[in-house]
Amino acid sequence: MRPLRISAISYLNTAPLLWDFEHVAGGKDFDISYTLPSACARALAAGTADIGIIPAAAYTQIPGLLVLPDVAIASRRPVRSILLVSRMPLEKIRTVALDTSSMTSVALTKILFEKWLGGDRTFTSMDPNIDNMLATHDAGLLIGDPALQIDRSRYFTLDLAEEWIRYTGQPFVFAFWAVRGAALDSAAQDQDKDASSWTHSTQDLAAIFQRSRDHGLEPASLNQIAREWAPRLNLTEEDVRSYLTENIYYRLDETCLSGLQLFYRYAAEIGALPPAPPLQFLSAKNEVLQASTVPAL
Repeated sequence: MRPLRISAISYLNTAPLLWDFEHVAGGKDFDISYTLPSACARALAAGTADIGIIPAAAYTQIPGLLVLPDVAIASRRPVRSILLVSRMPLEKIRTVALDTSSMTSVALTKILFEKWLGGDRTFTSMDPNIDNMLATHDAGLLIGDPALQIDRSRYFTLDLAEEWIRYTGQPFVFAFWAVRGAALDSAAQDQDKDASSWTHSTQDLAAIFQRSRDHGLEPASLNQIAREWAPRLNLTEEDVRSYLTENIYYRLDETCLSGLQLFYRYAAEIGALPPAPPLQFLSAKNEVLQASTVPAL
């Protein structure tokens, strides 16, 4: 029987989440592929992946998903890797190129303009190349590693997490792990038929992904991630460590859930996303829990 298929994001900020899958023998019980956030969501929607680190926006568009609790890519302060980049001040911006790698940050950009920064902007999807974006638009939205590599001394930049927190007082959740309920049902049926065909239990998924996050955030792990990623992104090792420990928050706790629900509400109000279904979580006992019943972690 095949292992569960994981669609992961190939950005620095996911490196701690994937620690056990890349460095511990048990991680080989899963089939992992790497892609961009928007493509990760498409893989879950198409059924070509069973588990994905999905953009928060994707939960509103893909039915039958269960959230793995307490793990997220979120921010409680400036995030550094979600930037609106321009050669002109904010008040002069009228056209914005939106990174096609993104779903959540696109919706966040539209919310910020519609509710607080002033509407009447035109948005166009483009590949994340800032020179091409600014050749035809007043500003460009960049996410992930390309945003981290921007020389902010050359441009006007707006950190979108910082703006969200400024106006709402809430953290912002960019992504979280989700699993297709249909994949779990199929796995459970196969496991009932042949227990030896599965090298891990579907009931352990929540703990497996939480444990990987915890191991990835240990000092020795962060040092190794910094050594590997700093030359790839032309950053210092300290830049990488500070980004992962100060700018990214890896828990889906009560305050983050509150911020996530507010994002869904605002996105639906302005038509950036469809209304979000109730958040459903996969418990350690493979039970489905509503957001209001998820125990404090």
